[in-house]
Amino acid sequence: MIAHRAMLDVSRALVRHVARLLRDERRRLGTPKGSRALTPFWQAVLVLRWFRGESDIPKLGRDDRVSRATAYRYIAEGIDVLAAQAPDLHEALDRAQADELAYVILDGTLIATDRCAEQIISVKGESIDAWYSGKAHQHAGNLQALSAPSGLPLWIAQVEPGSVHDLTAARTHVLGALYGAATAGLPTLADSGYDGAGIGIYTPIKQPAGNQILSPDNRTYNRLLRALRCLGERGFALLKGRWRILQHITASPSAIGDIARAALVLTHFEHNHLPAIG
Repeated sequence: MIAHRAMLDVSRALVRHVARLLRDERRRLGTPKGSRALTPFWQAVLVLRWFRGESDIPKLGRDDRVSRATAYRYIAEGIDVLAAQAPDLHEALDRAQADELAYVILDGTLIATDRCAEQIISVKGESIDAWYSGKAHQHAGNLQALSAPSGLPLWIAQVEPGSVHDLTAARTHVLGALYGAATAGLPTLADSGYDGAGIGIYTPIKQPAGNQILSPDNRTYNRLLRALRCLGERGFALLKGRWRILQHITASPSAIGDIARAALVLTHFEHNHLPAIG
């Protein structure tokens, strides 16, 4: 065995922030001081290493001289503590309006996951694999999110199986609140996958059937919509690029939503977007 040092490329301020949340959780649970194998600080380091893409949890445990079971428990606790800090939909929309954003961007992504055999009945009455995405040709979870015009992700929904269409997932988790936000002057921009989402949700105008072409006005509208959406659609790229664990989840697919919301909180800290205290 050869020991070596490694650098964790996150700020000490972020580690301390996560450690404070973990310390508060221990106090809430009434955990006696000194009874844990790791201090909140080193548990935070363990959790952040995992989010940065070190997905071999037993190895992370060996590095900190804790058992495999303890390492899994510490990471699960870290996910739960962070995800609990994520803004809910109404908080995110209220913040967007308070920050005077001109619009928000609705987008969806698929988070790859290990195979999870769960049969459901499709709209056609056929038995299908719930977590298999025919669009991506892999098992995945469907996440819906709202981003600011700058591309900063603002809110993430609970995960839906990969077989669920973006528009269906949006109707379940977000469209109702977006209608209310639109009446208050905060519209939503989305891609063509959300066509028919409803009033206040702006999507591209589709190409007419046959040999017809879009009118100049409609082509201009689509170009403007695409130009406004392009930066905002980097929200998921920002999350997946920074917190590489989101590139492929080996945990239960049902945990994808909590993992993504935990990553959202980490991103908000790094971009100074956490809500003010007090």
